[in-house]
Amino acid sequence: MSTKRACVVGWPAKHSRSPKLHGYWIKTYNLDASYGIEEIPAEGFKDFITNLAGHNYVGCNVTMPHKDMALALSQPDARAKAVGAANTLYLDGGTLRATNTDVEGFIGALDAANPGWDSNTKEAIVMGAGGAGRAVVYGLIERGLTTIHLVNRSLDKAEALRARFGDVVKPAPWSALPDLLKGAKLLANATSLGMKGQGVLEIDLTPMAPDATVADIVYVPLKTDLLAQAEARGLKTSNGLDMLLHQAVRGFELWFGVRPVVTKELFELLAADIEGR
Repeated sequence: MSTKRACVVGWPAKHSRSPKLHGYWIKTYNLDASYGIEEIPAEGFKDFITNLAGHNYVGCNVTMPHKDMALALSQPDARAKAVGAANTLYLDGGTLRATNTDVEGFIGALDAANPGWDSNTKEAIVMGAGGAGRAVVYGLIERGLTTIHLVNRSLDKAEALRARFGDVVKPAPWSALPDLLKGAKLLANATSLGMKGQGVLEIDLTPMAPDATVADIVYVPLKTDLLAQAEARGLKTSNGLDMLLHQAVRGFELWFGVRPVVTKELFELLAADIEGR
């Protein structure tokens, strides 16, 4: 049996933790498989991606700045079309197909952090209307939420998501946050604020419901100031590393035929890498 090979494609891509993540699963399930890194600039992406089989790959992850082009060059599923970006490509016979696993990454991490969170939550506040925000909003809509307050510094971008997803999306300026948080049960940060080297995310979570959940897609640092504040209040928290791990599950299954399990050991392995331990 020939080795099944997958990779992450980006420019740059050396910083990616995907090889460590997928390598852990390949070893765990004793597969004849490999996962590597391909640094491909924008001008070379089309030639590379349309000849994946020629490069001996069964599929790949796609990271910045190639997600939009990946969507255009493949046969995307409904989820990738809805989000408007593809982060996972796989060969199905001779057809290059695409999906967006950021959606299930966010929802999977949320389910792990607070099982049953959606049983009494029909509203959410999402901060950020970029690519990650689109995935988060779509995941919440898929899960049946009926009102998503989308807070963004540029209201035009939030309005664009309402045009994309419908009136379930309620655009709101940043100044509306204090009022929106009163009694809120779910808050998600889908911006880069709070990330190492980025701006600070200053929010007072005091008005939120005592059984609320706070999610943050940022994973460097592992525990952002937002999550630390939520923990101090006794709220449930969902972190960016768990999202990263859960978004990797479906790609691995599509490429290698095994559905892997996200474990505490895997979380600790990646956490140690992030923290330089």
